[in-house]
Amino acid sequence: SRASLAARRVLGTEQAGQRLQPGPLRSWTDRDRGTRKRLHSAGRAAAASGAPAAPRAGGEGLAGSGAVLPAREQSESQAMSTNLKYLSLGILVFQTTSLVLTMRYSRTLKEEGPRYLSSTAVVVAEFLKIMACILLVYKDSKCNLRALNRVLHDEILNKPMETLKLAIPSGIYTLQNNLLYVALSNLDAATYQVTYQLKILTTALFSVSMLSKKLGVYQWLSLVILMTGVAFVQWPSDSQSTATKELSAGSQFVGLIAVLIACFSSGFAGVYFEKILKETKQSVWIRNIQLGFFGSIFGLMGVYIYDGELLSKNGFFQGYNKLTWIVVVLQALGGLVIAAVIKYADNILKGFATSLSIILSTLISYFWLQDFVPTSVFFFGAILVIAATFLYGYDPKPAGNPIKA
Repeated sequence: SRASLAARRVLGTEQAGQRLQPGPLRSWTDRDRGTRKRLHSAGRAAAASGAPAAPRAGGEGLAGSGAVLPAREQSESQAMSTNLKYLSLGILVFQTTSLVLTMRYSRTLKEEGPRYLSSTAVVVAEFLKIMACILLVYKDSKCNLRALNRVLHDEILNKPMETLKLAIPSGIYTLQNNLLYVALSNLDAATYQVTYQLKILTTALFSVSMLSKKLGVYQWLSLVILMTGVAFVQWPSDSQSTATKELSAGSQFVGLIAVLIACFSSGFAGVYFEKILKETKQSVWIRNIQLGFFGSIFGLMGVYIYDGELLSKNGFFQGYNKLTWIVVVLQALGGLVIAAVIKYADNILKGFATSLSIILSTLISYFWLQDFVPTSVFFFGAILVIAATFLYGYDPKPAGNPIKA
């Protein structure tokens, strides 16, 4: 085009003039400024005639500022993901440790009047969990009540068979939550925390049998170390048995049986729930609403079967105080925190959170609750359990082939 020819003539004339100029050459800065002005004028002329403009100096016409934004946005998203990961793990450590300690303290605290019923606390926690999940679905529905009503109607009421599938794990979870109160009424927080890690073993065994999951060498080794560590923690000693009799009125055998049944129920219900999530496309919050619905029904049945007489005498909320409500809220938020950790964290960081929770529970149980006297055997077993937790989440990456020069 004429504009392109004009730009070429301008450049050619400048180069010829520079070659024929007799005196000392102009500075590179001056020449560069003149060239940029002429290129800019030629580019404007080319744009007016419809021809493609010449690229700007420094390659800005090719890349521009748009090449910088994606990298910046990517780094910001990575930083946000990292912050969410550690935030969810911090919340998990706080929730797990505080739930165990407050539950233990609330079950051993001596106060006037009747003690709160653990069966009613489980039911109230299920109701709070349902309300929290409904709020999350409402948020996902862009805070529209009609959209929320349509989602609940379509995903729960119009799919009765899918909803009924959650009755089995819901009943097992309700049994597990009641067993945890029994366990913490008879075991100190540190022993309970370490022994309850046997749920890793039961979850792995049910995953192999129900989901055909294959475990690696490190995972099988970690399960053996886990069983050994729990055995050391539960190993009876004279000083520990004496301290248990003095500090706790419960039975350690009853607490151990409750923890073992809770571990088996947790492993089976967790794997069953995972299988249902893989077979359907419903959101985790909808599934938790279904679990909470059946859990509240099973929980109310347990209240009237086992605590019907006490309920008729002193009412449903007998013995409730601020500490009881804290326990109930922490138990209700447990499932939501675990869902967030599964979404943002990996197995190694979850193992770190579990280990930190065990250490904090041991220290607080010894210094604050003063219902636990640690022994060398306990410390050895706890170290084995922590090591097994890390080893189970370890995923060895194959080393890449070195690049030859």
